[in-house]
Amino acid sequence: MNDTFNLRQLLGSAGLRAAAVPMMIIMILTMMILPVPPFLLDLLFTFNIALAIIVLLVSLYTLKPLDFAVFPTVLLLTTLLRLSLNVASTRVVLLHGHTGPDAAGKVIEAFGQFLVGGNYAVGLVVFFILVVINFVVITKGAGRIAEVSARFTLDAMPGKQMAIDADLNAGLIGEDEARRRRREISQEAEFYGAMDGASKFVRGDAVAGIIILLVNIVGGLVVGVLQHDLDFAMAAKFYTLLTIGDGLVAQIPALVISTAAGIVVSRVGSDQNIGEQLVGQLFNKSQVLMITAAILGIMGMIPGMPNFAFLLLATALAAGGYAITNRVSAPAVAEPEQPAPVAAVDASWDDVVPVDTLGLEVGYRLIPLVDKGQDGELLKRIKGLRKKFALDVGFLPPAVHIRDNLELRPNAYVITLKGVEIGRGDAYNGMYLAINPGHANTPLPGTVTRDPAFGLPAVWVESAMREQAQTFGYTVVDAGTVVATHLNHVMQTHACELLGRQEAQQLLDHFGRESPKLVEDLVPKLLPLATVQKVLQNLLEEGVHIRDMRTIIDVLAEHGAKIQDAGDLTALVRVALGRAIVQQLYPGTSELQVMALDPGLERILLQAVQTKSADAPGIEPGLVDTLLREAGVAAQQQERLGLPSVLLVPAELRVLLARFLRRAVSQIKVIAHSEIPDSSTIKVTAMLGGKA
Repeated sequence: MNDTFNLRQLLGSAGLRAAAVPMMIIMILTMMILPVPPFLLDLLFTFNIALAIIVLLVSLYTLKPLDFAVFPTVLLLTTLLRLSLNVASTRVVLLHGHTGPDAAGKVIEAFGQFLVGGNYAVGLVVFFILVVINFVVITKGAGRIAEVSARFTLDAMPGKQMAIDADLNAGLIGEDEARRRRREISQEAEFYGAMDGASKFVRGDAVAGIIILLVNIVGGLVVGVLQHDLDFAMAAKFYTLLTIGDGLVAQIPALVISTAAGIVVSRVGSDQNIGEQLVGQLFNKSQVLMITAAILGIMGMIPGMPNFAFLLLATALAAGGYAITNRVSAPAVAEPEQPAPVAAVDASWDDVVPVDTLGLEVGYRLIPLVDKGQDGELLKRIKGLRKKFALDVGFLPPAVHIRDNLELRPNAYVITLKGVEIGRGDAYNGMYLAINPGHANTPLPGTVTRDPAFGLPAVWVESAMREQAQTFGYTVVDAGTVVATHLNHVMQTHACELLGRQEAQQLLDHFGRESPKLVEDLVPKLLPLATVQKVLQNLLEEGVHIRDMRTIIDVLAEHGAKIQDAGDLTALVRVALGRAIVQQLYPGTSELQVMALDPGLERILLQAVQTKSADAPGIEPGLVDTLLREAGVAAQQQERLGLPSVLLVPAELRVLLARFLRRAVSQIKVIAHSEIPDSSTIKVTAMLGGKA
């Protein structure tokens, strides 16, 4: 019963919130038609001023424009509210203006009497100045910023989408995060486009204010003189002051909201609101404040100048600069107490520290990326990398041990495998790496380098150049993404070395939870763990994932009693995994466009394999050079056509050529005829050794 009541209460509250805006619009439109008493006008004008102040404060405390995405709609509603109040007040002024300055309520009277001292000439000047400031300066500038921002946002969308896809493919973010970022990019473009159009509301409101002012003055004079028998001076005083008060009470909130619009579209997104940004960036340099104080002090000592004002402000600025200097300078640190001498401890086995399987060492400027106390983003990304690696490859890699290394350059990092360096690069925290995917021709200012993972040309640029680089077609990533992508590439490349004896046992234990009998019959009854590990490493060495452990164990269990050689078992497993291997190389297509060996060369290699000695096959050096050269040329041709570099050979030659080409032309994958599914069609695009 109580839960039902709470649900009804919640639904009722949500329904009221949903109906608030339609009710407000209906009330605004009603004010244009029905007469409004002066007391209600006072409340509505006060509400209009309060609403303008609220909008201004929200814009000041907003961290990025999309946090106030409803602002274009707010501009429309506030403009419509001001125009409806002008219509309602015009009706009251023309009907009852002859009764005195309070005919249209106390708010209009206050703005007409107090703000301009009851002088309608001064009021007209002030009104027109406010309109010019609003119309020519603030609104026009904000509209131009919104227009340019919308254009640049639309131009930068492809680059931003590529960056999101790169993070998603690297496992740095999930599907939900990628979907959120794409939605945010779309909303950003829609926001600036809407702001470009919404600024026309404010400009139109300023024009309407001038027209309404002139119509009210002329109409009031006509009504006062002809209908209420007032003399011209009295009619001018009553109606003009009322009209000016009405115009000012509408234009001041309009000016406030226009200022809020300018703040929203002109700010650069950060983790600080506009007040913190202004104070932090404008008054954080002690040299600037000291020099300004000196200039004002010199001007204050010139005879005839307002000495007190200049010297007072110079003193305040000098005091502020002195305070900043004291705050920035490091405080004196007390000498630490010398620890008592400790007796030397003899060496023990605890001093023998095992080598980390996978390690990441960083220079001191990259420590914030991996510091848990500073919420280092790279720590979260590495967790995501290990999860994605496990999903893609089929086993959980060792944990990445991270430590700082003061011997490295400040912005350098090193990736180690079993204590040996296998990757190195530089990353600049706070900057972005603009990677040229191949079609960006516009040069960028910055530090020219290469993407450490794939060797693509790249440039380190400042954060202000990020969107411009995306507009030019560069893929822009931050420092954490650079390191994470490089680490992911190294893990994929050295997956076979990451599968140690412990990982292999854990993988079998994990699979054994679902099929315990199958694993028990295989290890150690048929094959030792070392042989199973070697088969898995052979698959990983050639880029074949081991997610399908059921098929792998089935094949090993079937042939393990008769075959103990890991190489022969690997060949049998590859045949069973043929469909997965082909799909990994040719996703979504049944036509395999491959390279092949010339029949003459194939015959020579088969004879060499059959007559080989125990150490190596007898292949002529000239034939080897020809094969390497033609394989490299064919691989480049396949890459230009957007095709994978796959060499199709007989099963007897697959292992030999796979090892031979892996060292020389690493991008070529060698598959056997027996690994091709029956449903696939083969198209030979290049023939190797035709001139051998």
